[in-house]
Amino acid sequence: MFSQKSIRQSLNDLETDALTGLSSKEAKNRLLKYGKNQLQEAPKETNIQRFFDQLKDPLIFILLVSAVVSILLKEIGDACIILIVVLVNAIVGVVQEGKAQRALDALKELTTLHAIVRRDQKQIEIPADELVPGDIVLLETGGQIPADLRLISSSNLQIEESALTGESVPIQKDCEFTASSSLALADKKNLAFMTTTVTNGRGEGVVTATGMNTEIGKIAGFINHTPQELTPLQKKLGELGNILSVVAIALCVSLFGIAVFQHRNMFDMLITAISLAVAAVPEGLPAIVTIVLALGVSRMVTFHAIVRRLPCVETLGSVNVVCSDKTGTLTQNKMTVLRCYTNFTEKEAHHLDIENDHIFLESFVLCNNAVITPKLRSGDPTELALLDMARPYGIYRKSLELQMPRIDEKPFDSDRKMMTTLHKKGNTSVSYTKGASDVVLERCNYVLEHGKIIPMTAVHRKNIQEEISKLSSDALRVLASAMHFDTTALSEFDLVFIGLVGMIDPARPEAIHAVEQFTHACVKTVMITGDHKETAYAIANDLGIASHPSQCMTGQELNRLSDDEFYQKLPNLTVFARVSPEHKVRIVKGFQSLGNIVAMTGDGVNDAPSLRAADIGIAMGKSGTDVAKNASDMILTDDNFSTIEKAIEEGRCIYENIRKSVLFLLSSNFGEIITMFAAILFGLASPLRSIHILWINLITDSLPALALGVDQTNPKHLMSKPPRSPREGLFSNGGINCTIFYGILIASISLCAFLKLPLHYLHANNMPITLRNINASLQIPELLAHAQTYSFTVVGLSQLFHATGMRDIETSIFAVNPFSNRLMILSWIVGLFLQFIVTEIPYFVSIFGTVRLTAEEWIELLFLASVPLLAHEIFCLHMKYDNKQADKHFV
Repeated sequence: MFSQKSIRQSLNDLETDALTGLSSKEAKNRLLKYGKNQLQEAPKETNIQRFFDQLKDPLIFILLVSAVVSILLKEIGDACIILIVVLVNAIVGVVQEGKAQRALDALKELTTLHAIVRRDQKQIEIPADELVPGDIVLLETGGQIPADLRLISSSNLQIEESALTGESVPIQKDCEFTASSSLALADKKNLAFMTTTVTNGRGEGVVTATGMNTEIGKIAGFINHTPQELTPLQKKLGELGNILSVVAIALCVSLFGIAVFQHRNMFDMLITAISLAVAAVPEGLPAIVTIVLALGVSRMVTFHAIVRRLPCVETLGSVNVVCSDKTGTLTQNKMTVLRCYTNFTEKEAHHLDIENDHIFLESFVLCNNAVITPKLRSGDPTELALLDMARPYGIYRKSLELQMPRIDEKPFDSDRKMMTTLHKKGNTSVSYTKGASDVVLERCNYVLEHGKIIPMTAVHRKNIQEEISKLSSDALRVLASAMHFDTTALSEFDLVFIGLVGMIDPARPEAIHAVEQFTHACVKTVMITGDHKETAYAIANDLGIASHPSQCMTGQELNRLSDDEFYQKLPNLTVFARVSPEHKVRIVKGFQSLGNIVAMTGDGVNDAPSLRAADIGIAMGKSGTDVAKNASDMILTDDNFSTIEKAIEEGRCIYENIRKSVLFLLSSNFGEIITMFAAILFGLASPLRSIHILWINLITDSLPALALGVDQTNPKHLMSKPPRSPREGLFSNGGINCTIFYGILIASISLCAFLKLPLHYLHANNMPITLRNINASLQIPELLAHAQTYSFTVVGLSQLFHATGMRDIETSIFAVNPFSNRLMILSWIVGLFLQFIVTEIPYFVSIFGTVRLTAEEWIELLFLASVPLLAHEIFCLHMKYDNKQADKHFV
């Protein structure tokens, strides 16, 4: 409808004014009337729905079947414990999913879109969901359209609408266009649509529709049901769970078959086999992995890193090349003009001559979009520095534009590397161009010298080029300005050279430390910049990124190389200067072709391809455009390079913690399987009753595993190793050996505890120690109950000792702060308490078929249960000894 209305008609219909905008009061009233500018999301699951989702697991069905069988066999105690296990597992799952969802919702709030609007005759920034019809919205290159708009001004405005219209190229917009009839969306050149992005130019628009009334809102029903994305690790664990389920069921079928062959109680062994099948598979793993990932990305927010997709957390731990923009990321983004070059003379910025240099100052002030007022300082740091340079000389952009109003402009883009504005000056007009010094100089055929325009000679050009090299070698960023008189169009050729400025953006001190940390962690830092080669090398040298000029390459040099030649040189390159966005994509793909996992930073519209090409695309939160943020996997809210180092460290930590949880659970469950299978295979009574297995499973699948998942891994230890390969499995680097060793060890101590009393009985009665006699002694009900209590207690407590050692399998527990993981302490308290009540409280003793233990027995069983931790300490001592011997040999 609004495409067929003029600007004036649209403003009248929406009862708003282009110059003043809506009043705050009117905006508030309209917000109440129209509601928030939000697309409807798929309804979130309630806790009740989540609870029943937990019961859909096939293993839970097996548990419920075993509960029914227990009731039929009048084993009410077993049935109650089984149902408690099901209930607790479901509740834990609901709580964990709730925490994960809240963490992800918090991340969404941090990435909320904002819009610049005109209200109460002022420009202010508001959350996009507070926009209302009639608001005047300001659009800039790289911004996302926050609502449906009728454009009321446009300057070279191009909008990318492929997601909505299917058009593969950006659409040139024209605010003066008025459709004579109904048109397709792609042909409505005077409208801008919600969620599309500005790829070039500037403009203003009046909001015509918000939320579900927008064009994208009309199809929101098709886009809000997006499936939850699983990480590669979660997929691997899902596959592992399926394999373990098959293995466990096969083992339990074998166990049941052997029991039948041995003429054991069929129903009793059926319950035991089913219980073991459930206990053998760590069904809590997916929930633990999800919450560890979600809590990890929540922790990252505290140090200014927002991860937009959970799979990226895993990839972060594998990154071994970080390609970073210089400005604002490796440097402070606090530009200051130090030196100027006018009339072929170099001067300090505060020693300019206003009479001779006023055109020089005017050119940088007028060809500028930054704003400085007593209450506002907004714009690109480079442009702000240029305004700051002119202010001491009484030259201000606002007052200057009253004398020389802007007629037209060509915004800066990274391909042209320049910006041009056209101004009315009396009865004529003049255009000013500023940009990269070498690019601007190429367009100049004249030079301004002491107010006179003269042809540029070869000597002039040589002197200017030498000055550019001199300023660049001093680590200064160099910009040039030029002009074109008596022009009615924006011309960027046949220009008049005016002068140069040299400005500095100091390196961030914390970036120097981060680069050093990356070096220790075998992560290569690569600096990418649009600056001159000399400037780039000087800063890279300060940061510790480059130590020799041969490590630098320019975009022009890159263009001259074939892919094979480039890949051959790439391992020795750490700095790329004078590059374009296309070069960035080639650099990323080059490193990837050599087998590297690459992280790339970016902030502009044209950085989106390289951000998508990288394994981890990192956008800037402060200076980044919406286009860059939407293309990224992670956003730095402080635009600080050291945050990348922290994020990679956290990524390594999260993966390592998940790996510890997986190995802990699998080795513990493996121990239970071996214990039961070995006893049955040798014709012995079952060391654990089905109710014991379920109880142990309840303990091991909750707090200890989760405590390992949120453990504070030593960052120095993690960041002193090379990054892991993305192809590396959970069982790499000794993982399978760890699982098998501790599984066998737990089974061994469990069987030792189980056989202690039968062996003592045989010895006391001078009976030979044979399997037949051991099994005969276990037919005594009191002895069997006592032996099973021993085995039950040792297996349950050994999990706690095992989890403590798994915090760091290469470091002694005496070198680890026990209070750094409060959840582990809590798991000990809860584990000991639960194990105590099932052997000491009469009610639970009758349910679990245990016997009360003496203090002496508790001490003996605690010592036996601590064997996994003792083995851990012996292993650490052995490693320490081997390292000392290696050091001696090296010396």
